Amino acid sequence: MKTVFSYYKKYIPFMFIVLVALFGQVWCELSLPNYMSDIIDNGIVAGDMNHIKSVGTIMILVAAMAAVCSITGSLFATLTAAKSAQRIRGDIFRKVTSFSSAELEKFSTASLITRSTNDVQMVQQATTMALRMMLFAPLMGIGAVIMALRTSVSLSWTIALALICVLGLMLFSFAAVFPKFKVMQEKLDRVNLIMKERLSGTLVVRAFRTEAKEEGRFDDANIDLTKLYIFVNKCLAFLLPTMTFIMSGVGLLIIWAGAHLIEADKLMIGDMLAYLQYAMHVIMSFMFVTMIFIMLPRAAVSMKRIGQVLDTKLSIMDPSDAKAIEPGSEYTVEFRNVSFSYPDSEEKVLDNISFTARPGQTTAIIGGTGSGKSTLINLIPRFYDATEGQVLLGGTDVRDLEQTELRSHIGLVPQKGILFSGTIESNLRYGNENASEEELVKAAEIAQAMEFISEKQNGLEEEIAQGGTNVSGGQQQRLCIARALVKNPDVLVFDDSFSALDFSTDKALRKALKEEIGGRTYIIVAQRINTIIDAEQIVVLDNGRVVGLGTHEELLKSCEIYKEIALSQLNEEELSKAAASGKEVH
Repeated sequence: MKTVFSYYKKYIPFMFIVLVALFGQVWCELSLPNYMSDIIDNGIVAGDMNHIKSVGTIMILVAAMAAVCSITGSLFATLTAAKSAQRIRGDIFRKVTSFSSAELEKFSTASLITRSTNDVQMVQQATTMALRMMLFAPLMGIGAVIMALRTSVSLSWTIALALICVLGLMLFSFAAVFPKFKVMQEKLDRVNLIMKERLSGTLVVRAFRTEAKEEGRFDDANIDLTKLYIFVNKCLAFLLPTMTFIMSGVGLLIIWAGAHLIEADKLMIGDMLAYLQYAMHVIMSFMFVTMIFIMLPRAAVSMKRIGQVLDTKLSIMDPSDAKAIEPGSEYTVEFRNVSFSYPDSEEKVLDNISFTARPGQTTAIIGGTGSGKSTLINLIPRFYDATEGQVLLGGTDVRDLEQTELRSHIGLVPQKGILFSGTIESNLRYGNENASEEELVKAAEIAQAMEFISEKQNGLEEEIAQGGTNVSGGQQQRLCIARALVKNPDVLVFDDSFSALDFSTDKALRKALKEEIGGRTYIIVAQRINTIIDAEQIVVLDNGRVVGLGTHEELLKSCEIYKEIALSQLNEEELSKAAASGKEVH
């Protein structure tokens, strides 16, 4: 919560203006009953029209001043809340985008969305209410009690009775509602999670005909959240009529007791009406306090949830004394005795891996499912950090480089093609906004994407839907490859990025890449032997260990696991033919 409160320091001048405006509003509103009493007792009762006009004019001016103070206070309170919420949302976004994979695993995507939207909105609403009511209600309540006692001590028991009733109502509401707020936010996370899973897995749900089951899951979570909302709002709905009943009852008591005092010439009619106004101010102030005490616990839960994101320590940080890759260095990628295990896990995913990927060569990585291929690739751009050993780029440990500097040299094509809403052109420019149209076309041609792009009605200006849902899986992969090429990086990393391509497109793409990579370092993770058969260096992984290192022909002779993988895809005759020709077999 301290983290969230720090966002308000910048707006202390705004809060000071709100405080001054509230003092002015309270003074004006507490003055009005006195003027009303004066008009009744010294104007209406005495029949003095001039006195009525003069005091009435003052009342109008005081009321106008109260309105100005109220508007000013509301304006600056709203500005403080809105500006603070804007900064909090921005910092949450920046914090989340700086998370490594380790931090992202601590929060679900649905929870992060809820925290950056619903929780921030709750804090914003609470800030506006706190700046207005938290200051206004005590000032008005205390001031109204003082003014009421100055007007008539004999009627003070009515306010005391009203306060006892209001305090009892506050305690009941607080005890009933407060514990539910944390549960409410958790249930909202659950609804968002199910909704996200349902939308992202629509095709799977339809394929397995589990629409009814998914609707049942959502209905259960939705009903739980609805029941909780209904319970909380029932408690809140109970407050208003109860407070109205208390106010009406106290008003009747004041009129009844005041009538007896007027009859005994111990109280003026105007003073009784003024006292009635002060009593209503006291009750309304405590009603505002009740609303604050109901709103703030929920806001406190939201603040805590926001703070958990903002206070999360990043496991991957830029070094304080960052180095730079020396100009003219070759952008080799070297794994030197690298081991890795996930946080809170003793088992090593990667164990003592060493090899070097050199510029101008293709280094391929192959292995069974769960052998650690993608994890190994993720160590290069520091999505994770090696727990032992070193990963070096151009002879420099990647942990000694700034992340922006490191990643500026790397073009990564992930296993799952990810496109953003916009156009084909905007997606290709994602890593290089200043790329010319010729560069975009050339990258698309190398990636074998120009064929289907030219068939589009708008060419490069063709719209891409969110998530790239309006293009096929193979087209997504080719656009992602083209995007990496437009960046013109020194190191190209393909994490099983050819899996959705047919053999002929795969072959044409790799041939074009081979002609264009020049002095770049080219690393490819693949499942298909045909994709890596002509690589200068193939790394074979098994259970996180390197069990083979060499060319296709060498590994067929020296690595049994590689041979098993090859035979699972090609027969002996095809392998022999491929080994002899050095070319893939279809």
